[in-house]
Amino acid sequence: MLTQENIQIIESFKKQFPEPQAATIPALWVAQKQYGWLSAEAIAEVASILDLPNQHVLGVATFYTMFNKKPVGKYHIQVCTNVSCQLLGSIKISEYICNRLNIRPNETTTDGRFTVSEVECLGSCGTAPVMQVNDDYYECVTQETIDALLREMK
Repeated sequence: MLTQENIQIIESFKKQFPEPQAATIPALWVAQKQYGWLSAEAIAEVASILDLPNQHVLGVATFYTMFNKKPVGKYHIQVCTNVSCQLLGSIKISEYICNRLNIRPNETTTDGRFTVSEVECLGSCGTAPVMQVNDDYYECVTQETIDALLREMK
């Protein structure tokens, strides 16, 4: 169950927007922040609080890649694989990270610390290749950058 505080936050979103549908994304963020991902139960909770059909909230959650539809590790590493990043080596970057962690893309390490995802545009094409770890961006990524980050996160 969402905490009472998070329920109140979502209720406040309903007051900020003229239509409850407009509160769907911020409400899903609140749920994801609490749970770490969006289960069917979390989606149903958000739908109930916003008085929206479950299918609407599910549709929003599944449309946007920023919402995790399954549990992710403590460190969620997202590597951009869109054109600019791909041209500058993001596929090799993803392979390097996965090899270092002994997993494949979209998998989580057995200790639950790391999940690696290949994602579409992270909106920083001019500084490709780019990756995001949780909420932090890393631009012009190299193997040395990755090695330093992984040492910090272990």
